Amino acid sequence: MNWKRMGFVVAAAALVTAVVFVLWPAPMAVDGVGVQTGPLQVTVDDLGETRSHDRFVLSAPVAGRLERIALHDGDAVQDQQLLARIAPLPLSERERHELTARVASAQAIQREAEQGVRQGADELSQALREVQRMRDLARDGFIAPQGLEQVTQKEMRATSALEAARFRARAAAANVRLAQAATDAIRAAQSGVQGWLEVRAPMAGRVLRINDPSERVVAMGTPLMSLGDVRHLEVVIELLSTEAVKVAPGMPVLIEGWGGPQVLQAKVRQVEGHAFTKVSALGIEEKRVNVIADLAEVPAALGDGFRLTARIVLWQADQVLKVPTSALYRCVQAWCVFVVEGGRARQRPITLGHRNLMEAEVTEGLRAGEQVVRYPGHALQDGARVRLR
Repeated sequence: MNWKRMGFVVAAAALVTAVVFVLWPAPMAVDGVGVQTGPLQVTVDDLGETRSHDRFVLSAPVAGRLERIALHDGDAVQDQQLLARIAPLPLSERERHELTARVASAQAIQREAEQGVRQGADELSQALREVQRMRDLARDGFIAPQGLEQVTQKEMRATSALEAARFRARAAAANVRLAQAATDAIRAAQSGVQGWLEVRAPMAGRVLRINDPSERVVAMGTPLMSLGDVRHLEVVIELLSTEAVKVAPGMPVLIEGWGGPQVLQAKVRQVEGHAFTKVSALGIEEKRVNVIADLAEVPAALGDGFRLTARIVLWQADQVLKVPTSALYRCVQAWCVFVVEGGRARQRPITLGHRNLMEAEVTEGLRAGEQVVRYPGHALQDGARVRLR
């Protein structure tokens, strides 16, 4: 009888064990990723386009008959190359006074540009002396490396400003010659001689756009064509005003999506001080600010007005403890992750530092090498049994 009762007990226990085994929840399959130490960058990304650093719009200095322009968009031109010819029309007394005033105005602009060159040269000389002093102090350990970086960036900005001032001076000198040539052509026409006013290139570069190559009568000041030096391109990035306030001159810029395989290097030169309104593709009015960056090296394939993607580096570090942002979720007033410990998911609050779209810096709460759950769903609870896929 006891053996019979014992058999029933064993059978019942086996049945209960089988039921528990069948109904016991299986471990949830999750994606895991290891917490690691490595480089991290925080960037502001947006679209931009290339622009010729030195662009000139050539206009008709006098009213007259424009000869057909033989050049085409994209043609290379040399300094002082003949671009167009205009046969001046007889001028009234008022127009002659206007032409004389234009010569005087061009000469005044030339003097101002030359003064800008001298001022730029003085600022560059001062920046070079500051760099040398800072290098001596940094070598002796009296200043932090950031101080040397700041004066080095100031030197680079002064060099770019001087180069731009020199181009403005050359353009102003060309405008003076053009205005004087217009005066000479008018005097020749009044004396009965058919004189042609020659419009020449103020610089070596390329023809960016010809407004109308056809022969026609043009008024004084009519735009004829645009010239630019495509060897000196800059990048114009249209950022939201809320993002532009984070950008400062000297920040590195990574240029991608321009059509080539490599990532181009650039540096922010200027953040314009005014915003403009632009309507997005969704019909939303946005306040945008132009950020100007200089390319370290210009590929031969790039030209004026080419589209690209720019990533402005706001902050970067070589060695930080980081975790993918796909593992983060909000818990009460903190950020949390699920850490896999002993086959179970344990909720753990963490403290974050810098972050970008893909990764976040962890300052407290995790150690390198720990496994965290990526894409934690609502069904995952603290203490749940899990298995890594």
